[in-house]
Amino acid sequence: MNLTNKQESCLRVWLMAVVYLGNSSENVGRVQGCDDGLTQQLFMWGNMITDNKMTDNDVILSRDLGDFKISELGLGGAALGNLFQPVTNEDALQTIEAALGLHINYIDTAPFYGFGISERRIGDMLRPLPRDSFVLSTKVGRLLVPDEGRDINQVYDGYATPMPFRPEYDYSYDGIMRSHEASLHRLGLSKIDILLVHDIGEVTHGVDNLHHMKVLEQSGYRALEELRANGDIKYIGLGVNEWQVCEAVMEFGHWDCFLMAGRYTLMEQTVLDSFFPKCEAHGAKIIIGGAYNSGILATGTKGPEPVYYNYEVAPPEVINHVRAIEEVTEAHNVTLAAAALQFPLAHPLVKSVVPGLRSVGQVKATWDLYREQIPNAFWSDLLSAGLIDVRSPLPKGESHAD
Repeated sequence: MNLTNKQESCLRVWLMAVVYLGNSSENVGRVQGCDDGLTQQLFMWGNMITDNKMTDNDVILSRDLGDFKISELGLGGAALGNLFQPVTNEDALQTIEAALGLHINYIDTAPFYGFGISERRIGDMLRPLPRDSFVLSTKVGRLLVPDEGRDINQVYDGYATPMPFRPEYDYSYDGIMRSHEASLHRLGLSKIDILLVHDIGEVTHGVDNLHHMKVLEQSGYRALEELRANGDIKYIGLGVNEWQVCEAVMEFGHWDCFLMAGRYTLMEQTVLDSFFPKCEAHGAKIIIGGAYNSGILATGTKGPEPVYYNYEVAPPEVINHVRAIEEVTEAHNVTLAAAALQFPLAHPLVKSVVPGLRSVGQVKATWDLYREQIPNAFWSDLLSAGLIDVRSPLPKGESHAD
């Protein structure tokens, strides 16, 4: 059967839809762009696929986030925004396609990621899909301002992007409303599921954070509430690198979830002291970014130097801690990155872990880490050595807390 370019594109998208929704003429029709002449052939192919359907061992499992079921692994969109190095459009779209094929249905992006290019790429891939086959979050807090004089061949804020915009912070009512609408336009979608306030906190703003927090409390939060109440978005939260600001905003609003980068990992569990208990009382769920703490829990300490922790060169005490963990991984033949990826998912508040992926190869490698079988004795030895907090729930439901 000879296919036009449009039909070939439809076929690729439909194949992903079959994985999610099952094969039926109705579901074929729900994929935008499928003409009537292709529907019958797609339905026949679908029967062959669904006769040998994937099992739970072949796909990423999902968890409840309120009204949504989101995959235990999500796809972080920063790398697709050309973080640190360019990614071609073809590689970006194939990366998203590979993730969707493994039932990764939660995708996170932001205007800041490549100054709009991440949202554009993700929207291009998701747009033809049935809207209930994915859960999408993006962020507010920065507006993208056209900048005619910007050299698109330079790297700005870590992004090697061709987009001629500069980000400006704005946590006000108008700023959040404008950011939400602009994201819809870049994505080419009619709805965003989760809207997260991006990078508010002292880590990003220093002494200026008092001003930004005041603006969010007195102005910006009202926009988030309106969007949620009107059904334009389903859930609101923060996407940040520090838990302290999340505790602060719970004092003046109701938040559904927090995307935390690097604060509940194989290296760090201080959130168990107060933040996670407050989230549980508040009713807020947790999404984990930065499970590798900027790289050191993925690369380990034995590769080329320097190694990175929290976006900076790792200090000696961190390197020593990771080396101690590595000794336990070697004793049990466990991959360090697999332990780092799986550890946060043992906590019942955590609904998804979201690594940033830039290639099909990275998607497949992450899939292998997710599936790696880690013996219970490994986690017990980490606890015995004092390398993880005794209060931490452990994978497979074990807990060694008193």
